[in-house]
Amino acid sequence: MTFKKYIFKNLWLQVVISLIVGLSVGLILGDDVGMGIDDENLDFATSYLKIPASIFVSLIYMIIVPLIFSSIVVAVNSLGTTEKLKTLGLGVASYFVITTTIAILVAVFLASFIAPGNILDISALQESYDLSDKDMKINEGFSLDDIPNAVANIIPKNPITSYLEGQMLSILVFALIIGLSMTAIPKESSKPVLDLLESIQKITLHILLFSMKIVPFAVFGLIVGMVSKIGLESMAGLGVYMITVVLGLGIMLSVYLIILKLVAKRPISQTFSKFRNPQTVSFSTASSMATMPVTLKTAEEELKIDNRVSKFVIPFGTTVNMDGTALYQVIAVFFLAQLFSIELSPLAILVIIITSLLASIGTPAVPGAGTIVLSTILITVGIPPVGILLLLSVDRILDMIRTMVNVTGDLTACCVFDKITRNKIIDKK
Repeated sequence: MTFKKYIFKNLWLQVVISLIVGLSVGLILGDDVGMGIDDENLDFATSYLKIPASIFVSLIYMIIVPLIFSSIVVAVNSLGTTEKLKTLGLGVASYFVITTTIAILVAVFLASFIAPGNILDISALQESYDLSDKDMKINEGFSLDDIPNAVANIIPKNPITSYLEGQMLSILVFALIIGLSMTAIPKESSKPVLDLLESIQKITLHILLFSMKIVPFAVFGLIVGMVSKIGLESMAGLGVYMITVVLGLGIMLSVYLIILKLVAKRPISQTFSKFRNPQTVSFSTASSMATMPVTLKTAEEELKIDNRVSKFVIPFGTTVNMDGTALYQVIAVFFLAQLFSIELSPLAILVIIITSLLASIGTPAVPGAGTIVLSTILITVGIPPVGILLLLSVDRILDMIRTMVNVTGDLTACCVFDKITRNKIIDKK
């Protein structure tokens, strides 16, 4: 394979190249080391460069509701109709909720302690894209007075109204109710609706994958505008943000090591070395779904997991266990909240945690899907989703790392439940 074909095949490499070229062009056009062209010509050039990013955000807005809704309903049905759910489901689901909650709490602590969003000036975003006050509008946050109405309206009277008003938490709950209700009725009755939702999921996923092809151009335009207008120092905040996310993901890997040692009773170095193949594939593809065949093979052949455990835990985990993604999303929300000088109340943080947990159920295991869920959380807590533009330049790199953490979490769960259920399963043979 030639280097040119390798570049076209790997989106992450295209994003990295776009980032480097964008930095170079921005420095040339800017005042720091370059020609320092006048503001009028610079504004004219960057107005065209921002078009790909604007298209990307519009595509995200267009598919966010149908993709999240259909994914949650399909996921709940695929799990709820499985016979194994009766024996392993409750325990595995509880385990995944616990590990995801740990990831979210780690993210809250790191984002609050390091505060990466306080380093970057918000004008870096506003000036680069000539954003209006409407684009940067900050909605009111949550308060104790809002709790009665929030609880009363968590089940939407009109889902369309919930979408138009940005009530994403209500839409998530609505999808869960529909999904659980469909599992309670005869399969032949729910099949037509399920087939329709699966088609909607596939269509919106196709649009998502298409929109990801725009990301390198969006990153190039964003970086050129920021560096040329604000200077290279404007990128420091993004660097600290990346370090915060990577540090959090490293802590989650340490948590898995502790679980392997204390709960699964397995040797850490020997077990972790067998994770290498799925970790490498997940890092390169940034897709838990694409890695699943390798993950299953590793669990059964290398780790000697009972196939009745692995064939339930791995698909289940690929669908709902998104520790790395949840951690990244929470840090990103705090980063943007700090950037926009939004004080997150304890109630708003609680809403972020709940929304992250619910949304992780319906996050498709494909590259870029985390952006969809991040948009959901931002809308829920009142942060302008336009801030996602700022994260596009580094998202692909972080996506690769957090996907590797997600897959590691699935394999760790396999080891845990192989240990817990082995005697019970043998007795029932």
